[in-house]
Amino acid sequence: MKYFKFFLMIGFLSMLVSCGGDDDICESGEGTPRMKVSFKRGDKETTLDSIYVAVDYGSGKVQLGGTKTATSRLVPLRVDDSPYTDVYFRLTNKGQESHVKVSYTTKSTYVSPGCGVKKDYENLSSELITATPVLSVETAQNFIENEDKTNLYLIFESL
Repeated sequence: MKYFKFFLMIGFLSMLVSCGGDDDICESGEGTPRMKVSFKRGDKETTLDSIYVAVDYGSGKVQLGGTKTATSRLVPLRVDDSPYTDVYFRLTNKGQESHVKVSYTTKSTYVSPGCGVKKDYENLSSELITATPVLSVETAQNFIENEDKTNLYLIFESL
């Protein structure tokens, strides 16, 4: 009985020590990056009072909600094998909606057991389908490797 308690205690301690490694959670930003969208009025970057975003991930529009006083917005793109994502922008919650089609090619990269597979987006291009309230779009960086640099500018009417 004395040895049984000893082995039980050793087994319990080894389980405690082996749990909770770094592979459990994808914390260090190694997951699939989102597209950074910034805003311009004329040629100058601007801050919007509010921006509302919706994305069609293949099964209908999903509202991502609004952001107040925004200089940029991070938008997750589709992670399936679709070559494009439809993104919708509004300045007010019930206002007119601009439709932007973002096209790209994807490349999958294995990261770790916790993170799984990461999608890299390359050859990024955009097309403005519905123009109000966005007047035009401008591609800034045609690949997404992290969320630090702007990938797409939405051009609004200058004040």
